[in-house]
Amino acid sequence: MDIEALRQDTPGTANRIHLNNAGAGLLSRQTLKAVTSHLELEAAIGGYEAADQERDRIDAAYGRIARLVGGQADEIALFDNSTHAWNAAFYSMTFKPGDRILTGRAEYGSSVLAYLQTAQRTGAEVVVVPNDESGQLDTTALANLIDDRTRLVGVAHVPTSGGLVNPAAEIGRVTRAAGVPFLLDATQSVGQFPVDVAELGCDMLTATGRKFLRGPRGTGFLWVRPEALAYLEPHVAEIAAATWDGRRGFTWHDGARRFETWEVGYANVLGLSAAVQQALDLGMDEIGRRTLALGAYLRDRLDAVPGITTYDLGRQRCAIVTCTVDDMATAAVATALAGHGVNVSITDPVQTQFDTEDRDVHPLVRLSPHYYNTEAEIDRAVEILAERARAIQVSSSASSRTRRR
Repeated sequence: MDIEALRQDTPGTANRIHLNNAGAGLLSRQTLKAVTSHLELEAAIGGYEAADQERDRIDAAYGRIARLVGGQADEIALFDNSTHAWNAAFYSMTFKPGDRILTGRAEYGSSVLAYLQTAQRTGAEVVVVPNDESGQLDTTALANLIDDRTRLVGVAHVPTSGGLVNPAAEIGRVTRAAGVPFLLDATQSVGQFPVDVAELGCDMLTATGRKFLRGPRGTGFLWVRPEALAYLEPHVAEIAAATWDGRRGFTWHDGARRFETWEVGYANVLGLSAAVQQALDLGMDEIGRRTLALGAYLRDRLDAVPGITTYDLGRQRCAIVTCTVDDMATAAVATALAGHGVNVSITDPVQTQFDTEDRDVHPLVRLSPHYYNTEAEIDRAVEILAERARAIQVSSSASSRTRRR
């Protein structure tokens, strides 16, 4: 990778140290142009007319996304965010009293609420699979928990709250052997490192455009294995999803597009398509190597600073790094970094309920570099945190001496 050229193509790197790619990645100039040029076309000739004129480029987005995750174009449905994509898959399943939904402690907050709502409505049971000694989902426990009542296994590949990478491929092997559907939330993994649905063995996968894919906000997608369509009944029927039979019935459209709605922000779709193409051109293997290496570099640097504690779990970890500074509120740490032009975010207990039940460590400072970040930027962020940690230790030591006098 030519990092300097990539940074020149990323306007945001000129004035910020952006370590919040788990929140939203910085747009490249080509992605920005894809969005703005279509908006200008809509303004010039009309929204419907612009969509008609750009139909081939819009349709190409499906094929690009499919190549990114190892699927086929007709297995992709587009959404305005990952949560809506996930809801489209999850709420297309039916549950009855006694059915079991198995999930992990790393599950995202909105998914947890959907599980709980469905349990209240249907009498299904939500079962949280324990972690193993490393903090990742225990696949042996998962296999032992699956029985003839298990209707779904839903897992976050990478949580919003830390650098854990759950063993999705092993989970897929377990679910395939048991014949149980597997819904994988890949919101934080797609774009960060290679993701291949055949290797992972999932039946449904959801992701967003705005994070490590560096696409615009308001984009997401769902991938569905064709065989899964037999047991998925979309919870919304509308003219983009189904065809009226001329009487009192309808038929679903072929493939995954039966989950879509008619109205789409095509400027965002074209921006997502441009971002996906950039990832394909750079190569996900190469992106993954650099991004994961930067995450490890950041985590090692923080671990070497007295007064800073990192909290990332699992045998395999990614470019999301969470930490605290002793005796300093998490919000104050984030504010201090922002004051020096460093973008980070904060984990929220309500977005990671099962992890909060287990560890009760949130909120944490969340730092997430991407391939266009430099080691020098990471060094600067660590230096700022180290200065804060040292200042607190000096102040604490002085206070202790004063009390002894």
